[in-house]
Amino acid sequence: MRLTLKKIAELFKDLNTEVIGDSNVIITGASGIKEALSGDITFLANSKYSSLLNKTSASAVITSQDIDSPGKPIIRTDNPSLAFARIISLIAPDAGKHFQGIHPTAILGKNVKLGKDVALGAYVIIADDAVLGDNVTIYPGSFIGKKSNIGDGTLIYPNVSIREQIIIGRRVIIHSGTVIGSDGFGFVAVDGIQHKIPQVGIVEIGDDVEIGANVTIDRARFGKTIIGAGTKIDNLVQIAHNVIIGKNCLIVAQVGISGSTTCGDNVVIAGQAGLSGHLTIGDGAIIAAGSGVGKSVPPKSMVSGWPARPFHTTQKVNAHSQNLPKLFDLVKELKQRIEKLEAR
Repeated sequence: MRLTLKKIAELFKDLNTEVIGDSNVIITGASGIKEALSGDITFLANSKYSSLLNKTSASAVITSQDIDSPGKPIIRTDNPSLAFARIISLIAPDAGKHFQGIHPTAILGKNVKLGKDVALGAYVIIADDAVLGDNVTIYPGSFIGKKSNIGDGTLIYPNVSIREQIIIGRRVIIHSGTVIGSDGFGFVAVDGIQHKIPQVGIVEIGDDVEIGANVTIDRARFGKTIIGAGTKIDNLVQIAHNVIIGKNCLIVAQVGISGSTTCGDNVVIAGQAGLSGHLTIGDGAIIAAGSGVGKSVPPKSMVSGWPARPFHTTQKVNAHSQNLPKLFDLVKELKQRIEKLEAR
């Protein structure tokens, strides 16, 4: 699709757009700021990378409101990332299209209910009494367990396993290799032998959740493991039984959350952080990458390190640890002076 900057700005008025420079420049593609070519539009959301504006070959750039014109046309907006995402959907409308219809090798159990325009790929298995809403798309090799319920518009990529009685909301995206509803890790030792504790709860996932590749979300021992609406989960995350994740949280790759921990709304957990069980993480809290969290975290606070402490405390500890070699040399010198004084 060919669009002028003027037309793009008009389409996204809700993002407070303004064209600076030639508004008649024609845009035929979209790309990253380093890869863009003539005819492309790109974006710059952070002013600290503004030096790239003079290097890019793009014909125009979407920027935040605080960016000055680099000598080429720009569109200023309140949200460059969102505006750029919308432009991609205009320029390449087929990029997000998925297959249609039900492949002849798909297997449907007894009493399965399918909504309108459901698409099932090759060798998809839908077990007995499962319910799929309208416009659900399930790619090849995926399994939907007995009595599970999949909401309207949900997209499930290849080789996803969704166990029995799982509830998934509307417009959820689940990437390849993810397992939802696997047994929680529950055992009791008797005479040195581990005996399995039955895990008879379920998993409930809210609307507009996105779950990355190779994520595991365990079913509850009793009750529910819950992922709140709007939450986004990166690849390779482990969420244990009876964990409750609030709304609009961000959970980055390789995070592990132990059983019965509760995270409030708008929590951010950065990569490779580990959380012990039975904790409460308050609304708006931030857990920095690689943190080991063994205590509950207050709302709107930030913790880091292992064990996790308030962020500024961890910074001080790290700064002091850099001076340990100097401190050791000083102690050694003082010790030698004391020994000389005592020798007199």
